[in-house]
Amino acid sequence: MVPFFSIAIPAYKKAYLYEAVESCLAQSYNNLEIIIVDDASPEDLATVVTRFSDHRIRYYRNKKNCGAVNVVDNWNICLSYAKGNYIICMGDDDRLLPNCLEEYVKLMDKYPGLGVYHAWTELIDVQSAFRTLQQPRPEYETALSLAWNRWNGRNRQYIGDFCFNTQLLRETGGFYKNPLAWASDDITAIRAAIYKGIANTQTLCFQYRANDRTITNTGSSQMKIEAILQERKWFEDFIKEQQDKGFPVDSLEHKYLECLKNELPKHFKMKLKNEFVLGLKSNRLHLLKWICNGRLYGLSKKEILTCLLKSIK
Repeated sequence: MVPFFSIAIPAYKKAYLYEAVESCLAQSYNNLEIIIVDDASPEDLATVVTRFSDHRIRYYRNKKNCGAVNVVDNWNICLSYAKGNYIICMGDDDRLLPNCLEEYVKLMDKYPGLGVYHAWTELIDVQSAFRTLQQPRPEYETALSLAWNRWNGRNRQYIGDFCFNTQLLRETGGFYKNPLAWASDDITAIRAAIYKGIANTQTLCFQYRANDRTITNTGSSQMKIEAILQERKWFEDFIKEQQDKGFPVDSLEHKYLECLKNELPKHFKMKLKNEFVLGLKSNRLHLLKWICNGRLYGLSKKEILTCLLKSIK
């Protein structure tokens, strides 16, 4: 089947939307559609879209705002409109490099039938100037490799980096929903990679715009802690399911799995404590309540005291 790409842009901000759409239309591979879903933005996004005259663009506006907490709902609304056999869900301030879809097609020819592919990414700032590169990845890896490298800081990634098989994404429940899209990109990608692994381009294809208005920089610490706990539960289930597959003890997959299992408590305790410190800093008026909640989050008295001291510094 000839790849037909649905490039979804769940949109709320106007500032860079024109650049985002323009980058999609500038692709060297042009078998695509662009789906823009305006999340009931107070900014006039329609005037940006109407500046383009291209039949491949489809614009929708939600009657009700999904909001930052439920932003993944808008990702899945985009998915519901997709006609392509592959879908990319990019930010309204990100950009595809002109070779992006062409590189994906090359990768699909080499590794056919995968549930997910990944584009090597560079980060740009609010002035569109280059900031840094995403870490390079092997051309092919498994879901366990993807998860382990992510946990160990080797993989910086964003939802727009990934290109999903649309049918498989729908069959597995769509984009994974967590408050504020916390770890939603990680889990959605890993879940898709369980199928047959993931292939990564070896050429830069995508630009992620780093700025202070990203969803993960918003929201309350309590909400983020709840999202971390939900993320942990998903990984606990994932590890158990992978253990049930019975990988040979001398295989790399078994070793990745053992690393994930052994690192899980420390990995999530560190994430939890970091967010707990931020919560203590921002909730001085409810300090006692936060200290009490620490036990509910699985922190010991000693860990709560350490976090409290850190929050005072």
